[in-house]
Order: sequence, then structure tokens, then C-alpha cells
Amino acid sequence: MSLRGDVCLVTGAGGFLGRRLVKLLLEEEELAELRLLDLRVEPQLLHTLEECRGETRLSVLEGDIRDLDFLVGACRGVSVVFHIASIIDVIGALDYSELYTVNVKGTQLLLEACVQENVVSFIYTSSIEVAGPNPTGDPVVNGDEDTADASVLKFAYSRTKKEAERRSLAANGELLRNGGRLATCALRPMYIYGDGCRFLLGHMANAVGNRDVLYRMSAPEARVNPVYVGNVALAHLQVARCLRDVARRAVVAGNFYYISDDTPAVSYSDFNHAVMAPLGFRIQEKHMLPLRLLHLVCFLLEVLRFCLRPFKHIAPPLNRPLLVMLNTPFSFGYQKAKRELGYAPRYTWEEARAHTTEWLASQLPRERERLRAK
Repeated sequence: MSLRGDVCLVTGAGGFLGRRLVKLLLEEEELAELRLLDLRVEPQLLHTLEECRGETRLSVLEGDIRDLDFLVGACRGVSVVFHIASIIDVIGALDYSELYTVNVKGTQLLLEACVQENVVSFIYTSSIEVAGPNPTGDPVVNGDEDTADASVLKFAYSRTKKEAERRSLAANGELLRNGGRLATCALRPMYIYGDGCRFLLGHMANAVGNRDVLYRMSAPEARVNPVYVGNVALAHLQVARCLRDVARRAVVAGNFYYISDDTPAVSYSDFNHAVMAPLGFRIQEKHMLPLRLLHLVCFLLEVLRFCLRPFKHIAPPLNRPLLVMLNTPFSFGYQKAKRELGYAPRYTWEEARAHTTEWLASQLPRERERLRAK
């Protein structure tokens, strides 16, 4: 089922995944209009989209996801909403209230705007982190949508994403003002990597400052399965197509799906090394400190943070929930997405790694120059 002639809205269009989805929509669908919503959309992004937009009208909507009037106007005449925008924070740099108002309240307001403006399909970008791991580090190996969810989420980010996902799925079947029904679906991608990933760039910058040696923050046996950004974008498009088909809509609507690909399961640290080794980077063989000692250090940092809270807000780069996440086997397959959505990864691991490494190579001179300037 094609989206030909549709008007689509992408929130977070200027971000890592949003950019990739916008480009894919223009390349593969003959849309009537594509609306790019974000706090700010760089003119350079629009310039790069000119060659692939064809006859599709591109509209830029710069504004706040917490502004209902703005969202209502953005959704007017729209048939499909891809809701990607959110705040990601796993080190406690921001107050919980800020994450909640953007990730949860912003999602709720967008759903209300969809109902008011008769939007047919709503696709929510969730996260693997809504599933855990829990504080005890219970492993999951090749889990699926039926895997028991007994996690006790500690990250404010995880909790707000899970609540936003819950509200998105609960809105499935809600009556629209024109008498139709809203169809919703949520995708839970694994850790998303690829060209443009700021987390990979941060790891590379740290390694440059450490004489081209990557820090080991996760044990080799703590295997996870990252997913390439191009495959995640494709999954979003595939969901939208399914929701446009009456028969498939009945199966897909109201459900969530894990999105992964054929990237080998390795630890987070070893994954970083896999994409940066061609650039000459090495990796530490062991943790900087024994894992139990790292937990103790994180605890002491949390105590310090609590004591300083009335005077100064600090966010240590490592905390206990993050340490658990980095050292827990946690992988999920995409069989249900393949079966019900018709999703199949377009990019192989070899292609995804090559694209990622090539992009990192283009950023490396700037990182070395930045280090020299310090």
C-alpha cells in the first residue's frame, strides 16, 4: 500500500532518525506534502532534500511540541504522523519535569491534535529502554514482544518513553471528529547507530583524548544488538504503509514491535570498536576498574550529587542504572515485525558498518583539531 497523495508530518525531523526518515519518504513515496516539525530545522537539511523531493511540497514547522495550538495547526490536513521527537537523557542532565513535559505531555497533546484534525495514522518511535534492563541486570537474549516485562525502570528517559508509548497505544481506535478512527502503532528500535550518530561521535572524541584507545565500559559478554538508522527509517515507512491497508491495519494497529537487523550481537564497547577499528582505534581489554568498584564509585557520585543539589546541579557521566545497562545482555529479534509488518532490513551489517565508519572518518580531523586547540 502506497502513501501516494498523502500529507505526512514528521516530528523531530531535524534529528538523527528524523532526517533519515524524511529523505526515505521523499525517495520512495509520491506525497502531496511532507511537513518537517522541530524546534529548529537547519537550512542545510532542506538543501540536501531538494534533489529527491520531486513534486512533493516541503513545509517547515518550527515550534514547541508542548504547544497545543501549534500542533493542531501542524496536523491540519495530515493523514499520517510519525512522532519521533523526544529528549534523550541517561545521565540525569535534565530535571524529570522537563523530560516529562516533552516526552509524555508533548505526545499526549499531539494525540489530541490528531483526533481534532482527523489524522488517520499515528506512529510512535519508542525505545528498547522501555523494556529495561531492570536494576538487577536480568539478561534477555533474542527476546520478542511476548517476553515478560518485569523491568523497574530507573532512567527518567525510560519511564517517560514508556508512558508516552502506553498513551500512544491506548489512543488506538479513538473516535475522530469526522467519525473515523485513529490507528496507532509503536516501534521499539534497539540502540540506533549510523552516519550522524552523536553518541558514536562522543565515544570517538573521548578515544582521541585517550591516545586513540576506546574506553571499555561494558563487558564482552554483555551482548546487545544495535540497529542501523537506515533500517529503522524503513520500518517506520513499512508501518505507515500497513496502516493504510484495511486488512493489515486490523492486525498492526494498537501493537508495538521491536526493530533490529542483522548487526552482530556484541557489547556496546565492542560495537564501538567494530566501527572504529578501521580508523586505527584500539580498545581497553578490561574495565578501568572492577565492575563492583565502579558501582561503588557511581553510588558515591550520586550521594555527592544529592548533597550539592540545593546549590548546584551536576550530572556525572556515569551512574548505576547506566552501568547496569552497559553490562547486561539485552537483545531482541525482529521476527514479529517481519511477519506482520513485512519488515526486512535493507542494509546488511557490512554496508551499515561501512557507511558508519566512513562518516566517522569524515569527522575525525575535526576531533583531532579540537584536541590540539585545548
